[in-house]
Amino acid sequence: MKPRSNKTTAATTQSGKSIARKPAAGRLRLKKDSAPTASQQRERVRRERVPIAPQGTMAESIGFAAARNRFLAELRFLNRSRHTLTAYERDLDDLVAHMERLGAGSPAQVEPRHLQEHIAFLGSKSERAMSVASTNRKIAAIQSFFSFLHEHHLIASDPSTGLDRPKRPLKIPAYLSPDQTKRLVEAPTPDHGDLWVRDRAILELMYASGLRASEVCSARLNEWDPTALTLKVEGKGMKQRFVPVGVPAADALSRWIGGLRSELVEGNESLADHRIFVSRSGLPLERVALWGIVKKYAAVAGLHNVTPHKLRHSFATDLLRGGCDLRTVQEFLGHASVVTTQIYTHVDDRKRDAVRKYHPRFG
Repeated sequence: MKPRSNKTTAATTQSGKSIARKPAAGRLRLKKDSAPTASQQRERVRRERVPIAPQGTMAESIGFAAARNRFLAELRFLNRSRHTLTAYERDLDDLVAHMERLGAGSPAQVEPRHLQEHIAFLGSKSERAMSVASTNRKIAAIQSFFSFLHEHHLIASDPSTGLDRPKRPLKIPAYLSPDQTKRLVEAPTPDHGDLWVRDRAILELMYASGLRASEVCSARLNEWDPTALTLKVEGKGMKQRFVPVGVPAADALSRWIGGLRSELVEGNESLADHRIFVSRSGLPLERVALWGIVKKYAAVAGLHNVTPHKLRHSFATDLLRGGCDLRTVQEFLGHASVVTTQIYTHVDDRKRDAVRKYHPRFG
């Protein structure tokens, strides 16, 4: 027996005229949804963020190469981090590729209008889908570059002085509740393999001290004081600070350093670069591996969209919720300005209860 079809069929009458029959009853076929999925949208954004210039464009440009080399040499002299140098090289590669496309073949030929067009291009969602933060970082690199050239009399005037940075929208940082944080930091157990001791120490330390992922990976043995329960940290801009470490995090650190870590390193501290956290091979733990650790145990704890920085946000939020003043939180986080720390003063239940208690029209 042939299966029923939903297609309209034609029948012929005795007069020879054809009439359309109605579709046979059966399962209704829905039209396939053509809207892109969330993963497809993320992939499209990723493709649109491909840099406009091949890496090394600036180094190969005859007009910009000498200025580039002097500028980067200055950054190395100032002991800028490897990540900063890489970001500046990438941003300036994009700049040079666009400037040559606009007819400016050297720094002396770059005019304010060229830079304005470049910034407009970077901020165009249809072209680059670049965030405001990324655009501002590129503008900062451009301004540093031309300011350096002008100060060293390599160009007559600085074309970047009038550049305006787009304002970043106010965004309340995402954070975990105390219960969620407890579930996350206690997620590593012996059931997850022998490295659970290291992973527990990492999570405890990140929440106890509000550290960035890069600060955790770069922490060294001689910077940890188990007696004073403090850790010396090198943050952004090579700025150093001391952060307190809570007892649970200190216990986890001691268990890791005196146990499995010594077995993995086997006395070869030069290979480990004296880092507190190392991989199974005894090499320094990379940031991408740390991200994987956080993601792994977030899934174990039944949490979603957890990143290393969300633990830092949770640290700051819980301090303020507990009554800590903003200046102290700023020092703990290593923020250069208290304005950056103010993003954590979002409305919580404690503030809402205070307003409800004292405001006559809050209800």
